[in-house]
Amino acid sequence: MIDQIKTLADEVFLEIVRLRRVIHRNPELAFEEYETARLVQETLAPLDLAVQTGVAKTGIVATLKGGQPGPTLMLRADMDALPIHEANDFDFASQNPGKMHACGHDAHTSSLLGTAMILSRLRDHVRGTVRFVFQPSEERLPGGAKAMIEEGALAENADGPAPEAAFGQHVMPALPAGKIGVRSGMHMASTEELYITVKGQGGHGAEPHKLPTDAVLVASHIVVALQSIVSRHCPPGVPSVLSIGKLIADGATNIIPETARLEGTFRAMDEAWRFRAHDLIRRTAEHTARAYGAEAEVEVRIGYPALYNDPEAAALAREAACDYVGEANTVDLDLWFASEDFAYFLREVPGAFYLLGVGNEAKGITHYLHTPRFTIDEDALRIGPGFMAYLAWKYLASRSRP
Repeated sequence: MIDQIKTLADEVFLEIVRLRRVIHRNPELAFEEYETARLVQETLAPLDLAVQTGVAKTGIVATLKGGQPGPTLMLRADMDALPIHEANDFDFASQNPGKMHACGHDAHTSSLLGTAMILSRLRDHVRGTVRFVFQPSEERLPGGAKAMIEEGALAENADGPAPEAAFGQHVMPALPAGKIGVRSGMHMASTEELYITVKGQGGHGAEPHKLPTDAVLVASHIVVALQSIVSRHCPPGVPSVLSIGKLIADGATNIIPETARLEGTFRAMDEAWRFRAHDLIRRTAEHTARAYGAEAEVEVRIGYPALYNDPEAAALAREAACDYVGEANTVDLDLWFASEDFAYFLREVPGAFYLLGVGNEAKGITHYLHTPRFTIDEDALRIGPGFMAYLAWKYLASRSRP
């Protein structure tokens, strides 16, 4: 089966590259993926799949019924781009100023389309049903995964039973093209966005002694105090990060502003600690401000849960990777403090989220995710679609009754 899949992966490779470039050239932000969804729908049309459109606004769910009975498996790709102005100068660079596929979702979408092409040609060998989910809005809270679940992406429908497992793929420039990375258990962090507004009293920068409180000074103390939450309260052995990435105090060299605003992120790998920390963040900011005679308004915007790979599903994914690219090219991953709304799917059904290597130092393809120069080694698109097809086939074969 591997040989058949690899042959088909080679046959569709140039088309997958073309699709990736079309999507890359026309990036669309969260819940605005209308042209991307249209391209996905047009590409799926000849494959004889049951296709649902408009799921969670721009999402698509396509179902392939195999030639043999068996369970249902879900495969997912995300479609949205980021609000980043692209700095690459190749001929398929973004034509939409301020928008870019800087996280590889163009590769995810085109790769899953390739997987659908391959499995549709091997339909008679598929033992069960494959549900392909093309998801909007992974990059912006509250995310498209949750909305798709609410609209039935994981439910039984007229096209087949509910999926019993799910797999997703993410490109990774830190891994060389040709490699696949898998981790069992906790893999990616939960995420919250932090917004803190400090209210003081503005005045002349030369006369701070005449002010009841200085919002900039108070905000600075809050930044320092927040660092003690992880260092002094997080249980040992529980990975967690709290970072403040923005401090806005719109005064001047001689003007103390009335307010200062902090923005940051909180990440955790443990759900109990995660929600306990929310309360500590609020109390620390509010009480620190009060100690200096100011007020602090705290918003903890709830984000995606931590992503947990089911050990059995991860083991099967790792075994499939060893089969497909060889043990030397199969990497055991460390914890990754990025976040992913695929975690919502994995809270409902077991499964795994793995990484596809797309870096190539010799070609200068080393820029990381979410940067203006990010791109991929397109040779990875020979591997991504075929590996996911093999993983789906292997999973369904392992779960089907004789």
